[in-house]
Amino acid sequence: MPSSLTPRERCERAVRFEDVDHVPLTIYESKIPQAEAERKLRNDGLCIVQRGPNVFSVRHPNVLDSESHTYVENGRQLTRTVTRTTAGDLTTVSEPAGFTTWHHEKMFKGPDDYAALLAYASDVEVVPSYEPFIRMSEMKGGDAVMRGAVGLEPMQLIIHHWMGVEVFSVEWMERQDEIMKLHDALVEERRKTYPVLAASPCEHFNYGGNVTPEIIGPRRFRDYYLPHYEECCEVLHTAGKLVGCHFDANTKIIADAIAETSLDYIEAFTPAPDTDMTLAEARAVWPDKALWINFPSSVWLRSDEQMQEVTLDLLQQAAPGNGLLIGVTEDVPDGRLFPGLQAINRVILEHGRLPIQPKS
Repeated sequence: MPSSLTPRERCERAVRFEDVDHVPLTIYESKIPQAEAERKLRNDGLCIVQRGPNVFSVRHPNVLDSESHTYVENGRQLTRTVTRTTAGDLTTVSEPAGFTTWHHEKMFKGPDDYAALLAYASDVEVVPSYEPFIRMSEMKGGDAVMRGAVGLEPMQLIIHHWMGVEVFSVEWMERQDEIMKLHDALVEERRKTYPVLAASPCEHFNYGGNVTPEIIGPRRFRDYYLPHYEECCEVLHTAGKLVGCHFDANTKIIADAIAETSLDYIEAFTPAPDTDMTLAEARAVWPDKALWINFPSSVWLRSDEQMQEVTLDLLQQAAPGNGLLIGVTEDVPDGRLFPGLQAINRVILEHGRLPIQPKS
């Protein structure tokens, strides 16, 4: 085991179940500001997860036009985007909200939009974009681990980006055949993407996520999600790449299905008390998958001492600790980020050296 690993090396080794000096601590690039405390944490091993730029772009060569107009309504800045396809116009209304975006109107408004959406989804070119990724990777050096993205699973994109849960549920009952046409077009887009990822300089990719099992259900998860993980893994594994998924919700009812996949890591898994599975249960059901967890968000509201107790308990649940990474993937309450990270890291440096001893 190397005695001196950079934060990037530690993450890249841990996610492959290789020996590391101690469990990595990571945080998304958008969740931490530059500061003296941030620099000290990085010096002590904190690794930034750099999630861009991605290694490909998507073009719609036959889209006739796409224009955006920003305006203010009731004191809120909104952006209306009109995309003109060969089969009709699609509009969205969005609002910037810090690190994210609120979508007030999605592309799909009703059955009349199926033709335009299908034209849009079928009109795709996937273009490699490796140089920006390489430049960012070189700039970040050993301080950050680079992560690529496949995109959302086809069905998840329809639900999350185009329709929303309520509209999708109605359309699934009323016009399932139309949804499946969109799904199949998106599957073909993903199949164009996989070889571009495999040939890229990126070593690991998240494929979708944010699945809500209570809505999708185990059967539809097996039917419409698992096959695409498998297709992606088959292509990327031949190039030595890793594939994971952002499963941050209650996963107990789909845990066995996830176990059957070829996914290499489970990213953002959030243990109890925030979800319905403990870390020990996750390790038992997914013994061959790295667990790149999200430190439970509710625990950030507790004292530093209580955070340290939870950190130690998580380490012991995952003993001996191979294939474990502790991450921060959600917002943290004001004033708690640096004290909390310092509390977690103190415990990792003291008790997170491999092999970790289980609770006696």
